Amino acid sequence: MEASRIQSRASLATSPLLRRRRILSTMFQWLCLLFTLCGVLFLVALLYQVLRDGLGHLDWQFLSSFPSRKPELAGIKSGIYGSLWLISLTAVFAVPIGVAAALYLEEYAKPSRVRTLIQINIANLAGVPSIVYGILGLAIFVRALTLDRSVLAGSLTMALLVLPVIIIAAQESIRGVPGSLRQAAYALGATRWQTVRDHVLPSALPGILTGVILSLSRAIGETAPLIMVGAYSYVAFVPTGPMDDFTALPIQIYNWAARPQAEFHALAAAGIIVLLCILFLMNGVAVLIRYRSARSLK
Repeated sequence: MEASRIQSRASLATSPLLRRRRILSTMFQWLCLLFTLCGVLFLVALLYQVLRDGLGHLDWQFLSSFPSRKPELAGIKSGIYGSLWLISLTAVFAVPIGVAAALYLEEYAKPSRVRTLIQINIANLAGVPSIVYGILGLAIFVRALTLDRSVLAGSLTMALLVLPVIIIAAQESIRGVPGSLRQAAYALGATRWQTVRDHVLPSALPGILTGVILSLSRAIGETAPLIMVGAYSYVAFVPTGPMDDFTALPIQIYNWAARPQAEFHALAAAGIIVLLCILFLMNGVAVLIRYRSARSLK
């Protein structure tokens, strides 16, 4: 019996069908590797061009000056402050609602068709193009609520954009908390809210913060929703309140890149470098939070 099994396995391993599948699998792996390398090469080429054109214009005058029609006097001060206002208010609106929604769906909502429908809609909303959120923000916040082209309208639009991603990231972090931790808290007489507040949420907090930072880093680089909401491409002042007009780094970069003068293209490259530095800083904070949380769990 054992000899017949070995013989059948050997014949199967040498069959033409199995050899053809192995060849196709190897070809597909090499094809995926080739496409990945092509994408990486294009990215390296773009980064090289941006660094080559923009590093020469990156100085304190560029960071501390307002936009100007003269390339030698133009800067991104209003774009930096506008982006900081935008991301700060976006976090204020999106983070509490997103975390609360994730806690309710994971800890309180009973399995039902309504919960399944809500979960499916959240997953679908996470993949909706950003321009759709821009149209929604234009219709609701700018026109219906008459918030005009303010920082508040842009922040609410960005909050809608990142809210599904924050909910999904928070849910995954809450699911990663061991069930034994909840049972131990219940055994000691804790209520459900005490269990969630004192045990589940602190354990899931590093993953939640990582998802929040990555979501906000996506929002800070979005251009299409801000164009739809009506962010200005030329603002020679710093916003001082949520109802002020504003611009943002992506809008300023888009405006410079659309101009025909080569000097403004170099300024756009310098603005891209500043935006990349901010994104790398935010992603680095997310990695640091993940690393520290892993060490604390050990």
